[in-house]
Amino acid sequence: MNNSPDLLTRRLAVEIFDAVLRRDRGLEDEYAARMEKQDGIRPLEPRDRNFVRLLATVMLRRLGQINDIIGRFLKTPLPDKACFVSDVLRVTTAQLVFLDTPAHAAVSTGVALVKSHKDYAGFAALVNAVSRRVAERGKQIADGQDAAKMNVPAWLYREWQKEYGAENARRIAAAGLCEAPLDFSVRDNAAVWAQRLGAVEMPTGTLRRRDQASVPSLDGFDDGAWWVQDLSAAMPAALFHSLSGKKAVDLCAAPGGKTAQLAAMGADVTAVDVSANRIKRLRENMRRLNLDVKIVRADVRKWWLETVKPQNLKFDAVLLDAPCSATGTLRRHPDVACHRAPQDVERLNKTQAELLETAAGMLADGGELVYCVCSILPSEGREIIDAAVKRGVVERVPLTAGEVPAEMITESGDLRILPFFYESSGGCDGFFAARLKKGKVK
Repeated sequence: MNNSPDLLTRRLAVEIFDAVLRRDRGLEDEYAARMEKQDGIRPLEPRDRNFVRLLATVMLRRLGQINDIIGRFLKTPLPDKACFVSDVLRVTTAQLVFLDTPAHAAVSTGVALVKSHKDYAGFAALVNAVSRRVAERGKQIADGQDAAKMNVPAWLYREWQKEYGAENARRIAAAGLCEAPLDFSVRDNAAVWAQRLGAVEMPTGTLRRRDQASVPSLDGFDDGAWWVQDLSAAMPAALFHSLSGKKAVDLCAAPGGKTAQLAAMGADVTAVDVSANRIKRLRENMRRLNLDVKIVRADVRKWWLETVKPQNLKFDAVLLDAPCSATGTLRRHPDVACHRAPQDVERLNKTQAELLETAAGMLADGGELVYCVCSILPSEGREIIDAAVKRGVVERVPLTAGEVPAEMITESGDLRILPFFYESSGGCDGFFAARLKKGKVK
């Protein structure tokens, strides 16, 4: 079997794509697992590792367009059992149309990849013919496609359009097709670190670097001077008033960006998460950042019933980053588009409402609760808060224009960040957050 770096990168990208599309694996988890396995066989150069990730990401991010382009050059659809061949055509099309890979390199590696698989070698001629036609006409076809609509699930696009209107729905979808920049949260000296990281300071205080880089190799990583955190994800923790010396709890905390913010603001922080793997990552991050945080692995609701409530523990600040559809993060996590359906959102809505009520029960008199989700679907944000306010569980503490950019504040005083905000510098993740206090129901 030919194991040249060129062929190996394409094969790994196809394997990752297959696991995400057909076995419900997360892109980040599958990529990390494949790279770890590969390290034990034949470690890839950093450039090749990055290319594998880029290939898999573009295949997922542009899947609707890629399928349409390939379909135009197939007389009959490939059988389901030939999914490997379909994926080779997808990785080849991703290179030819969206990554400007030289035609000879993309086509020849695609053909070689099919030939290297004993069950599919007979498809080599077809892959060669289709790939050459994609090389000739693929970009022209892509120019005429409705990219914003084609790469997003129809149900999701309808929800955005219903809430934000046709023009904004298209802008939201289009923002998900862009490569995300590197955003950083820093402890202090933002201007100094902006220069050292080759970044600019955004209006919200986040540092943004447009060029990608190996994060561990950047200045200040080993010293724990900063952590990678999308501009939008950094906003909810900043909604609290003074936290110095106060008791705070971060619910559903991993991987720990918001936990780090709370600790850096001087709070005595407890971080809770149910996932063993995510807790491990949270511990590693807190260790690198040299932040003293109490870490608890538990289901939030069970922890509340078995530990917090019996001991009458109360917190001055409660941050709930609720489990959600994550449909605001498509530019970073294009696999989300493959894994979410309306029924998933309905199930999550129930969990979100329960967790919000649990979080409110942990709040001390006079304390603040921030609820947030990386989604701009109203059912996961505004409607969850409206219902809790109506039940008397919480009351809103509206944001003001002096605290955050005015365009991020809704009529109700909540935070809502649309993915096309700051689009000239790379956009944002879609996010919703609400600042709350105890309601009348005890």
